[in-house]
Amino acid sequence: MADAFQFSDERFMSADEKSKVLHAWKRFLESGCEKARFTEALYHHLIQHCSFIAHLDRHNFYDFYFGQIEGDLFRFLDQFDPEKPGISAEYGVTYWLDSHHTGSDLNRAMRETAGPYLRILRQRFEEIRRQADIGAARQLLARYGLVVTETSPGVQAANDAEKPPRDHAVAEPIQAQLFAE
Repeated sequence: MADAFQFSDERFMSADEKSKVLHAWKRFLESGCEKARFTEALYHHLIQHCSFIAHLDRHNFYDFYFGQIEGDLFRFLDQFDPEKPGISAEYGVTYWLDSHHTGSDLNRAMRETAGPYLRILRQRFEEIRRQADIGAARQLLARYGLVVTETSPGVQAANDAEKPPRDHAVAEPIQAQLFAE
């Protein structure tokens, strides 16, 4: 796919460097955004030409966007979504795509390249966040001697949804008081 794009040499970035960054970008996306695939060249292009700040170094930048599944990660993905306007995750602008901006041809190619991967990446990261939230909920409930009971959607009838599951201890009276109106 990187061969499909024709890049031009610019004062601060050669066409060959652009091709290498695009190749690194594609490998990064294909890997599911693995840290080992987040190259120094990709990091430098992002901070120098895509409206991101440095975040101290490549590792700190990666940890900021991919270390925790938060809004920052999804804003990062949105920035490179060709179906969205390309608003910078950090500055809230689109000038990084303007033709007079160094590397804008590469930036547009990065958005086009990212398109097919974004739905899967968003789903993957949402599931990771979901599992982390469930794990945190389990730990919090366990602290108070409560457990999470998993059910499949649609298994219980609507009128049974309010009933406590069978074979589980009934909540202590204090719990009912906490949730009473």
